[in-house]
Amino acid sequence: MRATRIVLVVLGVLVMAFGAYVLVTTVRPNRIGGLATWLLAAVVLHDAVLSPFVVAVGLLLRRTGRRLGVGVLVVVQAAVVLGSVLALVVLPEIAAKHHGQKNPTVLPFDYTTRLLVVEGVLLAVVVVALVVGVVRARRSPRPLVAATTNG
Repeated sequence: MRATRIVLVVLGVLVMAFGAYVLVTTVRPNRIGGLATWLLAAVVLHDAVLSPFVVAVGLLLRRTGRRLGVGVLVVVQAAVVLGSVLALVVLPEIAAKHHGQKNPTVLPFDYTTRLLVVEGVLLAVVVVALVVGVVRARRSPRPLVAATTNG
């Protein structure tokens, strides 16, 4: 276990060093500040918005988990994570398209509509999973304590 950890740390340091080398050799110095701002905003957005939202939804689902099946919980959690990550990835494209670009072929699609369609499909999947879970829970009530046999 210790050797694996050392190998992973060394590998991580090498990848970061390579990334720093590529950054210094390919990005103009006047662009590094904007890149650093973008990276910092991504970390703050992830830690301050996305993670608490996903944790809150997970906790809420765990409370209902006694009534709904595990499959339903997994579908809802996966949809929340996918929808959140997709929104974080697509929102910069939407903002860039809104502000305009010098080359119209760089962002050729209507990203707002596409994001709303995908989020709507995820919402529909969640609703179907919840309805199926509630119907199954009402049809076959499970006892809170499993029956035991005394031989």
